[in-house]
Amino acid sequence: MLNKKLAMLLGLALAFMLVLAACGGNDDAPAEEPADDATEETEDATEGEAAAGGSVILGTSGEPVTFNPLYSQDSASADVIDLIHASLLESDENLEVIPMLATDLPDISEDGLEYTFTLNEGVLFHDGEELTAEDVKFTYDIFKNEEYTGPRAGDFTELESVEVVDEYTVTFTLSEVDASFITRHTYGILPKHILEDVPVADLEEHMEYNRNNPIGAGPFTFVDYQDGQYIELAAFDDYFAGRPNLDKVTFRIFADTNAELLAFETGEIDWMILPATEIPTAETYDHGRISSVLALRYDYIGWNNDRAPFDDVRVRQALTMAIDRQLIVDEIMGGHGEVAHAPASPLSWAYPDSVPEFDYDPEGAIELLAEAGWEPNANGILEKDGETFTFEILSNDGNVIRRDIGVIVQQMLAEIGVEANPRQMEWGAFLDQINPPNYDFDAVVLAWGLALDPDPTAIWHSREIENGLNNISYRNDRVDELAATNKQIVDQDERAAVIGEIYEILAEEQPYTYLYYPEQHILLNNRVEGFTHHPRVNMYKVNEWFVTE
Repeated sequence: MLNKKLAMLLGLALAFMLVLAACGGNDDAPAEEPADDATEETEDATEGEAAAGGSVILGTSGEPVTFNPLYSQDSASADVIDLIHASLLESDENLEVIPMLATDLPDISEDGLEYTFTLNEGVLFHDGEELTAEDVKFTYDIFKNEEYTGPRAGDFTELESVEVVDEYTVTFTLSEVDASFITRHTYGILPKHILEDVPVADLEEHMEYNRNNPIGAGPFTFVDYQDGQYIELAAFDDYFAGRPNLDKVTFRIFADTNAELLAFETGEIDWMILPATEIPTAETYDHGRISSVLALRYDYIGWNNDRAPFDDVRVRQALTMAIDRQLIVDEIMGGHGEVAHAPASPLSWAYPDSVPEFDYDPEGAIELLAEAGWEPNANGILEKDGETFTFEILSNDGNVIRRDIGVIVQQMLAEIGVEANPRQMEWGAFLDQINPPNYDFDAVVLAWGLALDPDPTAIWHSREIENGLNNISYRNDRVDELAATNKQIVDQDERAAVIGEIYEILAEEQPYTYLYYPEQHILLNNRVEGFTHHPRVNMYKVNEWFVTE
């Protein structure tokens, strides 16, 4: 029965793909996104000494939006940003916070309100200017500026001031304890000498820096970006942690993962994020290998809570009940994932023991929709007050899995009398449409790459609707209350209980349909060594990669 149902759904998905092709549509995308015995490695053992020189070509199907780390909110941008910029701290592959530009973790005052960092001396930006405490202050003052238009102001509501102690020492002072604050220091440091004359209100659109010539202190320098074709980076000879082994890194942009996979097969690229559906194909490549790890993320369908009928919690619950998420995991993800019931990751210390679950139950969904006033019309389509239950479900061009999810969800919802029309858009236009100030969508298929700290404020607090990441306009006074206080709880167990209550509410109210926790699979050429698979950072320590010819 399962295979018959899947065959029907995938057959319809294929038909829809052909329609997309006829209309000139593309298909796969950046991961905010993103095992069997053959793919269980998360770190590659290197044989011999790392060789200097050479280059790698990385496949991507996402077009970057910005190279400014204070404004990016997509992984296509983040992947490039992580190579150009350097931050005070970073996380290792075990999700532990470790120093980067800082010499060590910060000294924290006894009252928990002051964090003092000491910087490595002699760190240079790509133009040869030294990075100092003034650059750190300049960067973090932008987050606090009332004219800052990026999505992360909510991360710094407790930050009272940033003070330069001396050339290599900087102190952050908080207005109240913030247990998550140490994880807020993974943003790239901007060069004050280049950007100090740009008004903060204009910084997000300052493409001379953000797009044409980003200058950071990371291991690679920006060389060139040709829209829709490639991004070229070169090794920074004076990188403070030592010159990268590679001379050059090129991101080559493809329309979809099918094109990426073909390019890998023919040896045109060395690295790509591999959809689980393509693992059997990739395993046949003698020149490649697959690395898999549970990603620090979850995939979801977001319902616009400000738009009827998704403003009714019963409707959202019913939609989740009508979607066979286990089928999606088993067949679309090839079993490489786990059905999600809350906006948290099993990798997190705050992952809940239990939350309300809405299992696959189409009949129950129909009953719940009837309770909400939706009844089938003569054509079998649900109707209420003369309006049919018809909506559009958006995803981004290039993401094959999201495309297939949209089509399969369309068929599943049709079985209960709901018309869902999947549509894909070019990545930049997609982000513009679903994010502030537009919020012009019914439903979206997306994913969150989660932060190191599980603070849910940035996505779920109602204050984040206007300019933050709460683009589905979710509002709940209790969630606001708990989110506003969770960071003031230092004891991890006590804080986990508070965050757990937030997860329970979010699981009950279903502002998202939480789809699954995925594994991420990386396909890379055997000639690439020194690779370490990070659960949330695609471009992790690329400066340590090297190639063997």
